[in-house]
Amino acid sequence: MDQFCRVDGSDPFWDWNQTWFTDRPDFTGCFQITILVWLPCTFLWLCSPFYCWYLQRHGNRYIRMSRLYKAKTVLGAILILLCVSEFFITVWEINQGTLRALAFLLSPAILAFTLVLATFLLHYERVKGVQSSGVLLFYWLLSLLCAVFPFRSKIQQAPPDGSVIHSFRFGMFYSYFAMVLAQLILCCFTEPPPFFSEERKAPNPCPESNASFLSKVTFWWFTGQVIKGYRRPLVAEDLWSLRKENRSDEIVRHLEREWKKEYAKGKQSVETVQFSKKQRHSGASLKQPEETQVLMKRQGEQSNGTALLKALWRIYGNHFLLGTLCLVLSDVLLFSIPQILDSLLGFMSDPEAPVWRGYFYAALMFLFACLQSLLVHQYMYMACIIGMRLKTALTGLIYRKILVMTSGAKKTSTVGEVVNLVSVDIQKLMDLIIYFNGVWLAPLEIALCFYFLWQYLGPSSLAGVVAIFVVFSLNGVIAKKRSKFQEEQMRCKDERVKHTYQLLGGIKVLKFHAWETALMEKVLGIRQKELKVLKKSQLLFAASLASFHSSAFLISFAVFAVYMLVDRSNVLDAQKAFVSMALVTIMKIPLSFLPFSISTTVQAGVSLKRLSTFLSHEELNPNNTDKSTTHSLGKQIVVENGTFSWSKDNPPCLTRINLTIPEGALVAVVGHVGCGKSSLLSALLGELEKQEGYVAIKGSVPYVPQQAWIQNATLKDNILFGQEMNESWYHRVIEACALLPDLEILPAGDGTEIGEKGVNLSGGQKQRVSLARAVCRRSAVYLLDDPLSAVDARVGQSIFEKVIGPNGLLKHKTRVLVTHAVSVLPQADSIIVMSNGGISEMGSYKELLERGGAFAELLRTYTNAEQSESTGLREKSCSVTIETLGSSSMTEDIPAQKHSPRIPGEKTWRSAQQNGTPELGKQEGRAAKDAGKLMEADTAQSERVKLAVYQEYFKKLGSFLFLYVIWLHICQQAASFSASYWLSLWADDPVVNGTQQHVDVRLGVFGLLGFIQGATKFGSTMAIFVGGVMASQRLHSDLLRSVLRSPMSFFEKTPSGNLLNRFSKEIDAIDTVIPNGIKSLLGFLFSLLEVYLVVLVATPIAAVIIVPLTVMYCVIQSFYVATSCQLRRLESVSRSPIFSHVNETYQGASVIRAFGEQMRFLSQNDSKVDENQKAYYPSVVANRWLAVNLEFLANVIVLFAAILAVNGKGRLSPGVVGLSVSHALQVTGILSWIVRSWTDIENNIVSVERVKEYSETPKEDPWILNTNFLPEPWPSEGRVEFRNYGLRYRQDLDLAVKNINVKIDKEEKVGIVGRTGAGKSSLTMGLFRIMEASTGEVFIDGVNTATLGLHDLRSRLSIIPQDPVLFCGSLRMNLDPFDNYSDKDVWRALELAHLKNFVSSLPDRLSYECSEGGENLSVGQRQLVCLARALLRKSKILVLDEATAAVDLETDDLIQSTIRTQFEDCTVLTIAHRLNTIMDCTRVMVLDRGQIVEFDAPAKLLLQKGLFYRLASDAGLTQLSPKTPEYQ
Repeated sequence: MDQFCRVDGSDPFWDWNQTWFTDRPDFTGCFQITILVWLPCTFLWLCSPFYCWYLQRHGNRYIRMSRLYKAKTVLGAILILLCVSEFFITVWEINQGTLRALAFLLSPAILAFTLVLATFLLHYERVKGVQSSGVLLFYWLLSLLCAVFPFRSKIQQAPPDGSVIHSFRFGMFYSYFAMVLAQLILCCFTEPPPFFSEERKAPNPCPESNASFLSKVTFWWFTGQVIKGYRRPLVAEDLWSLRKENRSDEIVRHLEREWKKEYAKGKQSVETVQFSKKQRHSGASLKQPEETQVLMKRQGEQSNGTALLKALWRIYGNHFLLGTLCLVLSDVLLFSIPQILDSLLGFMSDPEAPVWRGYFYAALMFLFACLQSLLVHQYMYMACIIGMRLKTALTGLIYRKILVMTSGAKKTSTVGEVVNLVSVDIQKLMDLIIYFNGVWLAPLEIALCFYFLWQYLGPSSLAGVVAIFVVFSLNGVIAKKRSKFQEEQMRCKDERVKHTYQLLGGIKVLKFHAWETALMEKVLGIRQKELKVLKKSQLLFAASLASFHSSAFLISFAVFAVYMLVDRSNVLDAQKAFVSMALVTIMKIPLSFLPFSISTTVQAGVSLKRLSTFLSHEELNPNNTDKSTTHSLGKQIVVENGTFSWSKDNPPCLTRINLTIPEGALVAVVGHVGCGKSSLLSALLGELEKQEGYVAIKGSVPYVPQQAWIQNATLKDNILFGQEMNESWYHRVIEACALLPDLEILPAGDGTEIGEKGVNLSGGQKQRVSLARAVCRRSAVYLLDDPLSAVDARVGQSIFEKVIGPNGLLKHKTRVLVTHAVSVLPQADSIIVMSNGGISEMGSYKELLERGGAFAELLRTYTNAEQSESTGLREKSCSVTIETLGSSSMTEDIPAQKHSPRIPGEKTWRSAQQNGTPELGKQEGRAAKDAGKLMEADTAQSERVKLAVYQEYFKKLGSFLFLYVIWLHICQQAASFSASYWLSLWADDPVVNGTQQHVDVRLGVFGLLGFIQGATKFGSTMAIFVGGVMASQRLHSDLLRSVLRSPMSFFEKTPSGNLLNRFSKEIDAIDTVIPNGIKSLLGFLFSLLEVYLVVLVATPIAAVIIVPLTVMYCVIQSFYVATSCQLRRLESVSRSPIFSHVNETYQGASVIRAFGEQMRFLSQNDSKVDENQKAYYPSVVANRWLAVNLEFLANVIVLFAAILAVNGKGRLSPGVVGLSVSHALQVTGILSWIVRSWTDIENNIVSVERVKEYSETPKEDPWILNTNFLPEPWPSEGRVEFRNYGLRYRQDLDLAVKNINVKIDKEEKVGIVGRTGAGKSSLTMGLFRIMEASTGEVFIDGVNTATLGLHDLRSRLSIIPQDPVLFCGSLRMNLDPFDNYSDKDVWRALELAHLKNFVSSLPDRLSYECSEGGENLSVGQRQLVCLARALLRKSKILVLDEATAAVDLETDDLIQSTIRTQFEDCTVLTIAHRLNTIMDCTRVMVLDRGQIVEFDAPAKLLLQKGLFYRLASDAGLTQLSPKTPEYQ
């Protein structure tokens, strides 16, 4: 090699005397013109093929020629020219006879070709749309660093002979150096965006796209957002648009494709083995064990999440491996730092070493630390981005699953469980991406540490292996135990969220029955179990953390003890002690990281299994229904020999179904409650599993369910349901569905917002909106599930005539109508009679009557019932009878004022606290929009978290406990400092006769101090975790009580997603994240104080550096926290709509499928997820921005600690220097973890803030007051008196009911009727104090109800509401949640409610578990359960709020008969559903515009021919003579 550089070999390739053993180090000339030239060239040639391949695959945009590009190209051309000139000058010199070595020819040639390659890459990057090149930046940086040494050498050397050639060479090199520097500077700038870039179209593009490579690596491009967030609170408009690779539409598609592949593989394997089993049973000889193993393996993969993991790995595996590579490289640099420290301490011990070496070691340590920080945070950034994309992908996959799940699958996965999957389980997988590498990398790092320890302490280092084995064994047992606790905790969490959801969904029923405490105690009981498991898990976690924290000391103690005691001649000097401690400190990172990694992996395994189980649920078979047009001509619906079930594993619910419906026919479906009418429609929709037969429907199929599904959207959006607006048809539909009167009193017309589940609509209004949505579609087939049940006779008749009937809008369409209203049956083309899950009869009305079968019996039963009720009624004809006595509900109730902020409704009322001023009819502009607004979106606070929030949390935590934790941390850190200082004294002990003195004492004290550290660490961690569980328990309990004590107005305007977010995600953060943050913050804060103390004791002058760096740290921290907390709030706020949308879709999936709107809802969900990620992504970058900046400051502290140690050489002992520098090296991690922990606390203390918000909302009056003055039983007579009573829905509105002065005597039966908006249900609300009186008073048995506690009042009244609501739990719990009644009483109530036979046939009878919402019972059966509740309570006052809307006529008669006999001695207030049910009332109260206009016996009111007469006329009852009341 020497001859390669100089012909005579006088210039050696390497010379230690010139490079190392000198006060003025320099490289040899040969090294400079070879290695320093070839090194950057080699880098570029090695990277170019891979880089070009990457650009070819990913680059597809074009950048116009910019000035920056032109400048780079010109500089590149000049550099090439310089190299070529150098080459030809050398050739010319050789020709002139000058001896030149080969290196002088080869190096310029290589460099010239490399510069040509660099120029080509510059052009190729522009073509492919690369705005900033990392490869070229590294190349120019490496070229500049390699040119610095020749540049320095040439400056020190003048041209030896002053010849022109030498001067020219020097000039060319200086020009080369300047050009390389210029290229490096230009590479720090970015090109403009590509010509067809999406960023150009984005409303608020992310600045990362236009950031330089250097800015991306250091995250400095985020500084502008940090400054903006510090100056003012960030708002949603400040968030950047997501880049294409982070958007849902791009991400979900890939995972869905891969998941389907993996799922199909498993499914195909299982089916193949099952088929082979069938073959074996038929005689084929196959090996059963082999098949069984394959089957179990495939089924196991789907149940344990392996299939899902494979799908995720295919998409994100490469990105994860790239991040892992960064982590590995950072670890290489991390392990290099102790070796540099070793050299630094060796320098301090060597008096002959030149000073520049000390500064070199200090600079090298600083450089390696900075590079290590950059690499590790690139890994963290990549891991977080992968986690973000994984969250988007899995959320989209879960949502898509919801849209295709069978009804049977929904019974196993409730809304609460789905919310937990989205909020908790996906988060566990996101954590796994960050921590998983610790599972394999941490043991590897530990092994490397022991390898280097062996280099210093020899075989004694094996003692540390024993210590590690003990720690690992202990934590293996702990991890296994915690895994079981984790699964149990998740089950409890699912159960809690499920019960919380159904509690919030049925809040009105709870308030009517005064059941809040019973259901609340049930939820709190589940919560208690959950926290009991969590407490056990946290105690084990505390033991795990303490063991890993103490493991560093345990290792060093074991190694030092063995090293010193095995051979007394062994000396523990500063190099061995503090390099070993530095290695142990490095080992401390993987040892601390390992429990998190193991814990996270275990939890993620559980979550992966849960996600995979959900995604593997049975899906609707698209072949259940044939929607092609190939079946019989003229037949719209064909069912041949159909047998259907709710899932593959369930028994059939419909059997032997044979059905043919021609085009344009009106087909009615009738039958008793629970006979399978709704199931038949579900089968036609393809919602049931088709076990046998054939089903075909020609055309699209709009569906009107029995219980209307209403979105949280405007009325217009609910009706159009994604359709384009057709003004003329839209208005025809609105008019035909009788919605025009409703629009007139809406604050914003059809632009009025409808609450979740139609909370501000009555049952009839919801049904009419649902019907209008279907009619708007103009489809070929309509499936209508009892849409007339909730409307009065006049409106029902009008809707039938204008929409469904032979002359309605749908007259040429095929209509399948499930109904209990026999009045419409004569107009049906065909009637299907259902019985016990089959079709018992089918034919025209006349044909069925002539047969005298089940249909005739149904009509006969109805007629006999009616005759027994109305003796003396005469029938003109059969059709008149049916028309006269048909279904007729007395419309919905609402305040009559036109300024009412809600749609008319007998079911709900409007909040008195809502904002905005409603206006009449359709409004224009922003005022109308505000007037129609109902729901209050989740909002983010715009200030820093207030001190009161911290005070609230620590109050729940316990002040004494917190002070105790602080004291333990002080003791722990004092012991840690003492142990380190004691070790430095030990290392400086003189060696006497080849050995150190007092080894036993040194070792004993060192061991004692370490034991104190471990004990105090366990104590403090355990105290924080236990306190965190206690605080979480109290906060959850307060939240639940606070929410349940809120008035109905709160639930009407608060989206369920907001509440579910509080009870799931926010509570989860309070459970574990905040205690972990506090534990980490305190631990690292005291560790930082210890480091500062050590550095200042060793080198007091370091205060000059530490103080300003600490100030800078505080500045960075304040900038960061202000931005980060606001981003956390925005992310939390944008998360709630996702939960609401998932909840809404879960409830209405069948409607969405029927209307074919899946793609629109998928798009909406993707949009909401993207909005959430727009807030999450900046928070990820903010964390990395903080970490890079803080670790740079920490590395500066390391640099100055080392420089000051070098300056103090001769004054400072190696032990003190080792103590100072080894502690300073810890600052890098400590500073980052302090701010990270503090930020985690502040980010997650927002959860406490958001939970606390609901404690400050308006509350109802106390549930229980002093009831000593109430006689028992009360009310004993049932007298009700309204005195000048009035109420309003909101303070700025007129009275909804007013001037109500009425006395109702005991045992009186009063019917309450009136047109829409009359105020019927408002009286019920006032009686139960669901709304408080604005004027006047209500007296019951002479007691003013306003003086009573709400539960004192409501628990003594009974109501049977229109919407039957059941809760998760046993049937008995749904009847008697307080266990106040015996089983005998319960069975008696069930018998009177005509449910005894049904309940007796159930598997568990009274213990039969009702599913969420009572979905495993029919609507009619649920209504009978509500009747049984009233029978069980048997109050003296009973309110019937359209209680028989969902039952058939026979069941209605049974209910009415039961009420007449069992409540004969009670006061009964009936809001009329069928007018004939109130014709035998004592008196009838007629309301109009909130006032009583008529109040007398029905016969007298008919004779007056007033408003009641007109209502009776609409119902067809005016020709009938009212019966004398039976109750008198």
